[in-house]
Amino acid sequence: MEWMNQIAKQPTWSGEISNREAKEQVAEQVSHLVKNGDTIGVGSGSTSFLALEKIAERVHRGEMDILAVPTSKEAEMNCQYFGLKTTSLLSAKPDWGFDGADEVDQQNRLIKGRGGALFAEKLVMASSPKTYILVDKSKHVGRLGENFAIPVEVDPDAIHLVEMKLAEFPVDHIQLRMAESKDGPVITERGNVLMDMKVTNVTNDMEKELSAIPGVIETGLFIGYSVEILTV
Repeated sequence: MEWMNQIAKQPTWSGEISNREAKEQVAEQVSHLVKNGDTIGVGSGSTSFLALEKIAERVHRGEMDILAVPTSKEAEMNCQYFGLKTTSLLSAKPDWGFDGADEVDQQNRLIKGRGGALFAEKLVMASSPKTYILVDKSKHVGRLGENFAIPVEVDPDAIHLVEMKLAEFPVDHIQLRMAESKDGPVITERGNVLMDMKVTNVTNDMEKELSAIPGVIETGLFIGYSVEILTV
């Protein structure tokens, strides 16, 4: 029996999608990468949403049968909306995946995590032989950290320790990310908080160095992963 309520009958993406025509072209390109039997890591963002829609159209035309591994509640709910079967990393290893990014530099290093799902995003990316990163031109930067802070997901009990340890880095600014539609801090999909860290120079070792701090669950730095950038 299916849910017949309003929320079950609408996607989680709302509002206008900017640069939609170009994003539709990239979404169509991604949809034709899918093969019958694939297990696909599914990320978030407007272009990922459109790609998921195009993939679902192919599935429902009877062209193939696939499994999706969502990296966020947004992605999971959209898979449900489009009628795609989902699974988890406990049950299947992705053949490939697609996702968005907040920033991409010339070395294909990424900042992600604005949506608070960075832990699952990194797990799925690390489990996939390749991830296609779907971005528009505004996400390309000459210096990583140029427009966005680096999100650091932190156990709530460790915020003071982590802030002290982050201050030992060449950091310009650190702040606890506060919510807009609730009182208090943003809570990630894993029940943690986010500290946003502005730095001038992101080294290749910084992701590992940050992750080594006790209390840090994950960071929004994605360095050294097998990605291919598809730009709208």
